[in-house]
Amino acid sequence: MLLEPAYLHGKPKSTGLLKANPQDFCVFEQLPFLPCGEGEHLFIHIKKIGANTVFVARELAKYFKVKEQLVSYAGLKDRFAVTEQWFGVHVPGKQVYDLADLTIEGVEVLSYKRHNKKLRTGALTGNRFELVIRNVTNLKDLFKRWEKIIAHGVPNYFGEQRFGIDGGNLDCALALFSGTKVKDKKKRGMYLSAARSAIFNDMINERIKQNSFDKLSIGDVVMLAGTQSVFRLEEIDEVIKQRLIDKDIDITAAMWGAGDLMTEAQPKIFEQEVAEKHHEFAQGLPRFGLKQERRRIRLIINDADLEILPKEAASNNISENSDLPDVKVCFSLAAGSYATTVLRELIDYQDGTQRTNVSEIQSQVKI
Repeated sequence: MLLEPAYLHGKPKSTGLLKANPQDFCVFEQLPFLPCGEGEHLFIHIKKIGANTVFVARELAKYFKVKEQLVSYAGLKDRFAVTEQWFGVHVPGKQVYDLADLTIEGVEVLSYKRHNKKLRTGALTGNRFELVIRNVTNLKDLFKRWEKIIAHGVPNYFGEQRFGIDGGNLDCALALFSGTKVKDKKKRGMYLSAARSAIFNDMINERIKQNSFDKLSIGDVVMLAGTQSVFRLEEIDEVIKQRLIDKDIDITAAMWGAGDLMTEAQPKIFEQEVAEKHHEFAQGLPRFGLKQERRRIRLIINDADLEILPKEAASNNISENSDLPDVKVCFSLAAGSYATTVLRELIDYQDGTQRTNVSEIQSQVKI
């Protein structure tokens, strides 16, 4: 059931190994603010390895002796990686905390400070990624594709992690829409998001297959750069076309839910036809309160850099073919975007976590 999305720039010819070890996948969360120093919420900045975000949140709830729902975070972060992110704990009062005795496996506390507002999901500017890909073949194709990615972006697909192992979250969504009760709100939200994302991904997929990914049409809905403001195209002139080229606007696709589509004319017909291919999802999502929204179909990367690493920087290379070069890729993405959607357009990579367990990962890195 899980769609294999089309490539915008064709399937990569280069191959390589991602996440050969945890240091190869570093993520730095970027908040639009810093804690002010007073208030009912304690913000904790942590560095973690081999521990997923939900696990850390539960451990923090145990440490502070509060309910799990009183621990919040801006976004989920990879487990098999070195990541830095913020957590918020609702602890009213003026107690001064010393977190020297906070011990969670794979976690280091970087700083902590009170704040006057809750840390809410999505309340981040984006993430900075510093990734190393080992044993890279066909460097010529890699650098050529990198130039295309910088110039034109990549499809703003939801990453495969949104859908669970072998698309399991989609199966759970179908069961949910068929009447299966799911009491856990987070799990229910995960299944609904997977269903919604599958429709969205297919809309991008079909636009690429129809060679219309970057083709404006009357009735398309576009989004302004740097904002969520949208407007429908009533006419298309050279100014509008140039704004798309200049990345001042982006074409959008539907995030499915209740209500009318914002598109008109042929773009509306197109979105309805794609949604009909997923009619169980399209009919089920409105019943759970989701409403029509829009999302960009193009993902632009910022502060990007790609370099070949000297071999002495590859001391933790655990794979074969060590004579092949390693490359480091750095870029920043807006909140809600996936690094894997950039990487799949750049290189046909193998995921090294399939050959490494958590205890081995944690033993490789000192935190």
